[in-house]
Amino acid sequence: MRMIKQGHLYQLTFLPSVFPVNCYFVEEEDGLTLIDAALPNSADGIATAARKVEKAIRRIVLTHAHSDHIGALDKLKQMFPDVPVYISRRDARLLTGDRTLDASEPGTPIRGGVPKPHTIKTTPDVLLDDGSRVGSLLAIWTPGHTPGSMSFLDTRTQFLIAGDAFQTRGGFAVTGQLRPLFPFPAMATWNKELGMESARKIREYQPELLAVGHGNMIAQPVELIDRALEL
Repeated sequence: MRMIKQGHLYQLTFLPSVFPVNCYFVEEEDGLTLIDAALPNSADGIATAARKVEKAIRRIVLTHAHSDHIGALDKLKQMFPDVPVYISRRDARLLTGDRTLDASEPGTPIRGGVPKPHTIKTTPDVLLDDGSRVGSLLAIWTPGHTPGSMSFLDTRTQFLIAGDAFQTRGGFAVTGQLRPLFPFPAMATWNKELGMESARKIREYQPELLAVGHGNMIAQPVELIDRALEL
């Protein structure tokens, strides 16, 4: 595991040279907010990283319910049973294995590593809506990769953790834009058109730094976002 710090934000990367999967710590006054739960075998690495930072994990926040973002969730909840888990109201259904779509949603099939029913034992404690607050983080509903994908803006720094709304591994891309050197996020995207709308929404926040699920963090990302939106 690799750990890189930028201000209040720590990026934890598992399998960095093969198939990089990121999760993040956001430092708060009372401890750490963990964003995403990486791979099933990542729990010990996440706990070790928290000890290195010398702060306790106080919250677990999920950007969406794909397996490479919720993999260690049950193990982490066993390790830290009093730590609340947050996820969007919409992707809470995906967490249970429910792939059904609402009548108002595009009919494209939900793709990617959605857990099978009854495989995830953890029940979320808090369901997030667009505009919800989690400590210093503003929750922003950014559907596209999944119906309930969320991004999180640190209002102290304008650092934005976007889950798979973008990727930087294999080339910068909005979710659904295929990058042959790392095609997996595009292959797991539910609706590319909504993903583009969400990218425009994120751009309006003028993030100072973009942190994604797969790839390096990018400082001053607005120009790259604009280029991707023009494709």
